[in-house]
Amino acid sequence: MARINLLPWREERRRQRQQEFYAVLGGAALMGLVAFVGVNMQLGAMQDHQDGRNQILRNQIAVLDRRIRDIEALERERAELVERKLAIEELQKSRTEIVRLFDQIVRTIPDGVSLESVKQAGPRVTLEGLAESNAKVSAYMRSLEGSPWMRNADLNITEADGDGRRSLYKFKVEVQVGPEPKPDDMQDQGVAG
Repeated sequence: MARINLLPWREERRRQRQQEFYAVLGGAALMGLVAFVGVNMQLGAMQDHQDGRNQILRNQIAVLDRRIRDIEALERERAELVERKLAIEELQKSRTEIVRLFDQIVRTIPDGVSLESVKQAGPRVTLEGLAESNAKVSAYMRSLEGSPWMRNADLNITEADGDGRRSLYKFKVEVQVGPEPKPDDMQDQGVAG
């Protein structure tokens, strides 16, 4: 006997296509979800890797910052040591200068002149004293100018002190103490070092 399908075949076909569509749609959604999760995991892994690299860089920067601070501290210490060294060298150099200054003061004082005070402020020396006459003050000025250690003698004050026949003249002279002359200059001046 012949079989006749009485079910509406169009309805069956539509249902079958609908099931196929939902299956394809579900598969596509599943594939999208798998792709999304895969991409998300890949991006997470890349971010974790970059975070690790950033942390390594932060650690290295911290190490370098400590080294920079150490270097700056060493440079400050070095500058202080150089400053101390220069101060010590200056003191060593000036140690003999005061002896030379007093030696030159003694060598330049002519007879009839006496000093009451000697003051030094840097390279300037102020000499105050008494002389028997203005001629003795002039001789003292020439003697100072002839010294290899002193120059630019400047007479600030000269005045008579007393009103008798034996009056003394007060004077105040400023002179500049110069750098140490060359040995040839000292021999030319007749000064023994």
